[in-house]
Amino acid sequence: MRFLTYLFKLFLKLGLLGALAGAAALTAGWFYFSPQLPDVQTLREVKFQTPLRVYSTDAKLIAEFGEKRRTPVRYDEIPQQYRQALLAAEDSRFYEHFGIDIKGLARAAVQLASTGRIQSGGSTITMQVAKNFFLTRERTFKRKFMEILLALRIEQELSKEEIMELYVNKIYLGHRSYGIQAAANVYYGKPIAELGLAQLAMIAGLPKAPSAYNPITNPSRALKRRNWILQRMHQLAYIDDQAYETAMQTPVTARYHGADIELQAPYVAEMVRKELFKVYGEDLYTEGYRVYTTLQSDLQQAAVSALQGGLLNYSQRHGYRGPEKQLELAALGEETAFQQLRKVISYGDIEPALVLKTEEKQAELLRKNGERITLDWDGMSWARPYKGVNWMGKTPKTAADIFKAGDIVRIRPRIDETAQKPPAEGEDAAQATAPEQKWQLTQLPKVQGSFIAMNPQNGAILALQGGFNFHHNKFNRAVQANRQLGSNVKPFIYTAALTKGYTPATLINDAPVVFHDKNLESSWRPQNYSKKFYGPTRLREALYRSRNLVSIRLLQSIGIQTGVDILTQFGFDPQKLPNNLSLSLGTADVTPLEVVTGYATFANGGFRVKPNFISRIDDAYGNTISLIRPDTVCEDCTFVPEDADPATLASVPAGAQVTAIPVAERILDKQVSYLIYNIMQDVIKNGTGRRAKALNRGDLAGKTGTTNDQKDAWFSGFNRDMVATAWVGFDQPKTLGKREFGSTAALPIWIDFMKVALNEQPENGPTPPDGIVSVRIDPKSGQLAYAGQQDAMFEVFRKENTPKNRAVPPAAPGSKGNTTEDIF
Repeated sequence: MRFLTYLFKLFLKLGLLGALAGAAALTAGWFYFSPQLPDVQTLREVKFQTPLRVYSTDAKLIAEFGEKRRTPVRYDEIPQQYRQALLAAEDSRFYEHFGIDIKGLARAAVQLASTGRIQSGGSTITMQVAKNFFLTRERTFKRKFMEILLALRIEQELSKEEIMELYVNKIYLGHRSYGIQAAANVYYGKPIAELGLAQLAMIAGLPKAPSAYNPITNPSRALKRRNWILQRMHQLAYIDDQAYETAMQTPVTARYHGADIELQAPYVAEMVRKELFKVYGEDLYTEGYRVYTTLQSDLQQAAVSALQGGLLNYSQRHGYRGPEKQLELAALGEETAFQQLRKVISYGDIEPALVLKTEEKQAELLRKNGERITLDWDGMSWARPYKGVNWMGKTPKTAADIFKAGDIVRIRPRIDETAQKPPAEGEDAAQATAPEQKWQLTQLPKVQGSFIAMNPQNGAILALQGGFNFHHNKFNRAVQANRQLGSNVKPFIYTAALTKGYTPATLINDAPVVFHDKNLESSWRPQNYSKKFYGPTRLREALYRSRNLVSIRLLQSIGIQTGVDILTQFGFDPQKLPNNLSLSLGTADVTPLEVVTGYATFANGGFRVKPNFISRIDDAYGNTISLIRPDTVCEDCTFVPEDADPATLASVPAGAQVTAIPVAERILDKQVSYLIYNIMQDVIKNGTGRRAKALNRGDLAGKTGTTNDQKDAWFSGFNRDMVATAWVGFDQPKTLGKREFGSTAALPIWIDFMKVALNEQPENGPTPPDGIVSVRIDPKSGQLAYAGQQDAMFEVFRKENTPKNRAVPPAAPGSKGNTTEDIF
């Protein structure tokens, strides 16, 4: 007994000595390392590396730029069950300890001794915060000791809620996701607040080993980790029996979700990135900026659909170029061929498919997802062989004339409206049979194009598609392609003439002309496309019929410099404008963005606006740091800044309409603006844009454009609310084909877009301003009509430019003169 007492006293003394030695070592360590510790107050001002996000004006996500996917959450946004799962997995005594958990460390030691591994971990959440924010990953005593000291200091200066918030937003959880909100989106495609218990437990198991316990790459180990966490939650009374059993039976549902892109506008996203990188540099990708563009999601979707549809239709009109790839199906076997098919990239709803077999009027295809489908004759009968842009081979009679087994081809969905069963009597329309999903043979077009829609009142880009598909070819033709604009230039030349006193009824001779220039190898003999000449022609008719000779003679009359000056006023680069008469036929190389911006002035009544595509920039916390206010059309307005000084306010004329928004500059007077709009309406009513009459609107105006040898096809059109330009051509200029023009290749794209953009929108055309009169004229001479003239027509003029002479009637002298009702 005395021996046992001796041993007890010995061990007690040794324990006390050990404790004293430990305390002394801890104290010495504190004094030694304390000066080296960082200031934990910086954690209150920490900025998480958060990617740049780009949105449409109606807050649809367009793109995300940045290495780390992260969306910070506040403490009150962390689901309670996730906090409990995290505590069960990492630190069950988090709300009780002071930064280090003696019991937890002891439990980790026991686990290590008994099982050879640590399941629950010895580091507290606070210690992990210290390590993640301040320390390296090196495994040394010094690093561990500093981690403990930092944890103690963090607990002294931050609340438990602040520590938890820092932790859940910082941790790496696999697949580029940092923080629990990003992980919820990556693995489940939902925000953290919408996840169930089993999913929350799965995410709570990731901090320990994001790769080893990853539910996508290692689902079996992830399931074991999740179930262990659920058991711990049950043991700690965080969840009841029913919740525990239900969660344990829940299968693994995680799969990879990329950035939740809601709107396809990658060309604009790249424009935003390039523009803002000039300002923010590398910080652009880490500071969590949220950029709201001027795009409207419904219009952007319509633009993408219209352009892709137009380019696919062009490609189909010129014949089938054959399969993208041919496989020896018999030699490879279906499974190997299928694996090769899966490597072929899809572009939107245009996907690859493997031909398995052909029958007389149909073929069996294998989709990339493994589904077998039947391609019927209606979906392939168009496929005459492509021989060149101007001719095709024979019409196919069977599926075998088009392809054979082993071909990898392109298909896209086709809705068979005829297969839709109408609702029976007394049956709701929603109960009717849905249209049958069928398929269409297609091909990736080699031709390219672009489409831009703009608000003419302030230059805001409402929709932009810079090519068939950004992931197929990233070159943004809408802003980067310099192409000849052909007859799209003519309205600018005619506008210059109207400012010089010409009228819509002025006659210009459409007759042959020859120009001799020592800089040319031979004389220039320009022609109309029809190779015919029509004699004296009124300006209005010459524009809507797109007569080349009239444009040349008009520019010759007003002077080349006048044409250059007017185009410069409209925003075109004077350095790119030819200083010769070919300017009148659109030989200048310009971008579609320049064209649509110029046409905006026709649409808005004579004001120059500047293209813009960013409306505001917010920081990561939703605070607006930049609000863009573009120059805006405001009739008879005076711009006065919100912070204007008294002297500026005093200088404003009495009765002036004051606005705090910058006012666009007027470059055309009201009368000229009305006249050119009115003339361009006839392009759609009577001229080369007649196809747009299908929209059944009276407020539309525009102009087609086709360059020499049909290398470029354009249509630009507008009303007062919207202006849009479509361009079609090959990246390396070559002919589109002898039957392709602005009216056939570009105009259908514009029409398809406007069907959506103007649906249920009231008409908004020009109103005649003061100083405009309408007069009955003789269509042949442009002079005032004689009394009773049967073929007389009304024409609009500036009052001071109204014709003074009267047409000579064919009848004998004695006819009446014009009456007062002829002019109003």
